Amino acid sequence: MEYSKNEVMQYVTEEDVKFIRMAFCDIYGRQKNVSVMPQELNRAFEYGIAIDASAIAGFGGEIRSDLLLHPDPATLSVLPWRPDHGRVVRMFCDITYPDGTPFEADCRLILKRTVADAEKEGIDFFFGAEMEFYLFKRDDEGEPTKIPYDHAGYMDIAPEDKGENVRREICLDLELMGIKPESSHHEEGPGQNEIDFRYSSPVKAADDAITFRSAVNTIAARSGLCADFSPKPLPEYPGNGMHINVSAVSADGRDVMPAVIAGMLEHAYDMTAFLNPTDESYLRFGSHKAPGYISWSAENRSQLIRIPAADSRYKRAELRSPDPACNPYLAFALVIRAGLDGINTGAALPNECAMNLFTASDDVTEKLRRLPQSLAEAKNAAAHSAFIASALPEGIIDNYTK
Repeated sequence: MEYSKNEVMQYVTEEDVKFIRMAFCDIYGRQKNVSVMPQELNRAFEYGIAIDASAIAGFGGEIRSDLLLHPDPATLSVLPWRPDHGRVVRMFCDITYPDGTPFEADCRLILKRTVADAEKEGIDFFFGAEMEFYLFKRDDEGEPTKIPYDHAGYMDIAPEDKGENVRREICLDLELMGIKPESSHHEEGPGQNEIDFRYSSPVKAADDAITFRSAVNTIAARSGLCADFSPKPLPEYPGNGMHINVSAVSADGRDVMPAVIAGMLEHAYDMTAFLNPTDESYLRFGSHKAPGYISWSAENRSQLIRIPAADSRYKRAELRSPDPACNPYLAFALVIRAGLDGINTGAALPNECAMNLFTASDDVTEKLRRLPQSLAEAKNAAAHSAFIASALPEGIIDNYTK
């Protein structure tokens, strides 16, 4: 359900809401928030709530440090792990300067504008994320360890799968927040889990990804555990991915997906610094079902882009390189820009690479373009990319590449 401003005000009054979290993200996708009391909510809607931009990564220095948060009433959600009496709710916010000018490093706004540009061209995009995470034990002092919560394997069940109850609680809480999990299961690594989401609009999907990370961390901590979304928390086991499922529909009925996939392949190398923004990200590539080459195929998990077997209503492309360290707003915006470029240039889909690239010989792989092998290589590619320069503000590019 999407709320209006008046409906939010009514809800806060009638449902015993005592705390309102005004949520936003820095340029790296880390959620931040300011909490206000109910009596301040009307002021938040009318004028915004001031924050110090100089204290937030990528938001600028002390010279022009005042920014305002404006809550988006459509994103109202109750935090189900908080008390029923004296409830806590959360809304995502738009960010502006005091004069009302939109803040250029507001990544949610960047995605909104990208979606609007696609809609002007008659293209609607839909996204669904598959996010993996590990559950680790805490020590006697409550500090996180790297000791897995269990030693179960792929899709195992209890008693080997000890994370089953945690996943169930996460999924039920997410449903209460208006997010629709599609499935959940134990992954290949010890203590590794995955929860997948139904597709939705790009901005809703990115909001849900941010909410998901927060919910998992909170529920894991409440269970005496630590959730770890880092790309490669255990060197000898599979890393954590954030596979992005993408579909695109044209208003004129054209099948634009081949061109969208071609555009994603064309710009994958330059996008990698934003899809995989940490040094650890590059330890994940090339093994345990994480891609190493820029290629595509149907139903093939060794490829960068996989076309899953699905009913025609759910036809999509699965981009397998991103990891949970990425900012989903920027990641989704870049994927849309790449897809639009593929459509507008009439990009042809390369030949399918229908083989297992994890075991392929050098004669095969040397003909394929590799993904960047390090963060330094990825940063250099992004810094010199005309595509990236056209898709993102200069300040964000500088923060990611320098």
